[in-house]
Amino acid sequence: MPLIYLYKLVVLGLLATVLLDGCKRGDPQTGSSQGNDTLKVVATVAPITSIVENVAGDKVALTGIVPEGVNSHTFEPTPSDSKLLSAADLIILNGLDLETPTLKLAEANKKKSASIFSLGDKTVQEGDYIYDFSFPREQGHPNPHLWLNPEYAMRFAILVRDELVRLDPKNKSAYEQNTSQFLKKLEALDAAIKESVATIPPQNRRLLTYHDSWPYFARRYGFQVIGAVQPSDFAEPSPKEMVRLIEQIRKEKVPAVFGSEVFPSPILEQIVREGKSQYVDQLRDDALPGKPGNPHHSYVGMMIENVRIMITALGGSVDGLYKLDPAPVAGTHADYRINS
Repeated sequence: MPLIYLYKLVVLGLLATVLLDGCKRGDPQTGSSQGNDTLKVVATVAPITSIVENVAGDKVALTGIVPEGVNSHTFEPTPSDSKLLSAADLIILNGLDLETPTLKLAEANKKKSASIFSLGDKTVQEGDYIYDFSFPREQGHPNPHLWLNPEYAMRFAILVRDELVRLDPKNKSAYEQNTSQFLKKLEALDAAIKESVATIPPQNRRLLTYHDSWPYFARRYGFQVIGAVQPSDFAEPSPKEMVRLIEQIRKEKVPAVFGSEVFPSPILEQIVREGKSQYVDQLRDDALPGKPGNPHHSYVGMMIENVRIMITALGGSVDGLYKLDPAPVAGTHADYRINS
């Protein structure tokens, strides 16, 4: 064989190897094996993105559209977000009116073949909706924070699994295996929370929080939600409401009042100080602890941190929580957008 032809064969072989290797490496943003047929999935708040990540692993290109550190109730997607939504094959929302602006943008921009999948209405019946201070019944919007109840997170995972299998049957075994492992983690989390709550003095199993995020959690674990500081319009409380809250804290001898690490409130701090209670401003309901890639940057990690903070402040023990592994069952692959 002439040398020139041999040289051409070597060059062609090297080129094929490079192209094949590039296909295997996939999209660097998601860390998954990205091909033209890879399912593109957009989720909303970070805890739901994490639940999807646990189920999907590296089999989809997953992006969370609501940046962490942004109020999910008031988040307004930008025009550039329409590009992300228009490319998606599946858009996963909590529902129950949590992400109305995002839903409207998705409906206006999604491709015809794309699905919009709402988890909330498939998880609880209307009779189980909770209305409260921040979500009064007369406004018609139930409290949407279902994911803070691990039992509902289990249901979310099963729903996501079934929808991914429907859209991407070739990866059915991976979705089913990931979900099975994730459900075991959630069952262990649920048991550890119950064990920890049982160590709190019964008179202390009461919650007064900045935002009404915890009623479904409270119903699961036997807490009484006695109030929330943030009104239904997500503004700061009025002076009259401040006086009422101070009096309530004093009267009921509330051992701790819980604020948000993501949204600090000097007014809440003042209310707690005048009510002579302990102020704990470290809870988070839709932002994950740490940074993407950290094992604790996960739904399970968020719940472990919240329960540790809450139960310690209320006089309980959290020994059982330290046995839990918070890391996503199939590794970190989602694109979490962090609000800077």
